[in-house]
Amino acid sequence: MRTLVKNILRRDEPAATIRAAGWVRTRRDSKAFSFIELNDGSCLRNLQVIVDAGIPGSNEIPGMQTGASIEVEGELVESPAKGQKWELRAQWVRLVGGVPEDYPLQKKGHSAEFLRSIPHLRARTNLFGAVFRTRSRMAYAVHRFFQERDFVHVHTPIITASDCEGAGEMFRVTTLPPERAAMEAEDFFGRRAFLTVSGQLEGETFACALSNIYTFGPTFRAENSNTSRHAAEFWMIEPEMAFCDLAGDMDLAEAMMKFLVTEALEHHQGDLDIFTRFVDKGLRERLEFVATRPFERVAYTDAVKLLRESGRKFEFPVEYGHHLQSEHERWLTEEHFKCPVTVFDYPKEIKPFYMHLNDDDRTVAAMDVLVPGIGEIIGGSQREARLDVLTENFTRHGIDPAAYDWYADLRRHGSVPHAGFGLGFERLLMFVTGVHNIRDVIPFARTPGHCGF
Repeated sequence: MRTLVKNILRRDEPAATIRAAGWVRTRRDSKAFSFIELNDGSCLRNLQVIVDAGIPGSNEIPGMQTGASIEVEGELVESPAKGQKWELRAQWVRLVGGVPEDYPLQKKGHSAEFLRSIPHLRARTNLFGAVFRTRSRMAYAVHRFFQERDFVHVHTPIITASDCEGAGEMFRVTTLPPERAAMEAEDFFGRRAFLTVSGQLEGETFACALSNIYTFGPTFRAENSNTSRHAAEFWMIEPEMAFCDLAGDMDLAEAMMKFLVTEALEHHQGDLDIFTRFVDKGLRERLEFVATRPFERVAYTDAVKLLRESGRKFEFPVEYGHHLQSEHERWLTEEHFKCPVTVFDYPKEIKPFYMHLNDDDRTVAAMDVLVPGIGEIIGGSQREARLDVLTENFTRHGIDPAAYDWYADLRRHGSVPHAGFGLGFERLLMFVTGVHNIRDVIPFARTPGHCGF
């Protein structure tokens, strides 16, 4: 059995025989031996392999070009070279898979645009290997955060008839040919069905049975947008909690952000270093900013007042009753409060039907968590648990009550205060890696005009 490079490099003692396998990053030859830098994707660093002329397999050295896969066994010894602890002195080596002369990932810089054109290969680069290892660790940390707090993981449907009230344009799922698309009764489900934009509403049903639940799965938006922050397919983290109000919702959201950011800082295995060197030199400072500082909480009305009185000329004017823009959110976190900020109690006109109406009849118990560098990263609310108010909300938002009767039914049978929020997983990854384009934190990005792999 082979040993992963990350585990070889962690060893405290040499080894008489150890086997490794991976892909050649570089090779340098002399008459008596060759140096091969081997990487298997388990970590950022390479294992240096020394292949003496004449050992079994050394005749295949010419084929061990950058990108070729090899297997090697040898003695692990202390390296005399500066900056590396071990090197592997090969006893035999084998070429597993060669590469053509036009292998696209040579030892040089490649633009993000070029690498997006070869998503099946880009994970072999230092940067994207680091991005996707970080994605894996962050996904594990999400589950650990909730499991350690007794949340139940629920798989909500990917195919749904609910649009979560205008959360975005939806992809229709149908078995009908285009000329019969209007004949809904003949379709597979007997009605229009779509790819989900959110698991929230279904998640609420389980919170009202199992108390604390979370969903973590793919969601879809058919928005014809080519910005660096939009993708047609992305993953959402959505907890829902029974017997919970807005204050409890904000407590959990802030605790989760601190937990995940601390995880990124403490368990990056060297990947954070490449982000701070080549992507965002201020990344570590910004992550520590969120991990170590208390969150400030400010009502939306007060936030608007602060922005208006700031003396700052914003690209988008600050007006009560309008959504805060990213530039407004960043001013609050980076310049005014100088810490992460949670804005709460938004005007009811700019929020969806399912949010709890406050006693002032003007605002809803909604909240957004803002962090430096991005602005809003989490959005949530206390959900409306009163049947009469929910029914009025249906009318005010122009929603067909029959389509959401199952949702209203929760309020007829043992209704409880409950709350939840949503965190876009890719937005979290952009924050903890410093990568500015959502396409570069998704293994195979789905965007308008791009679904080739």
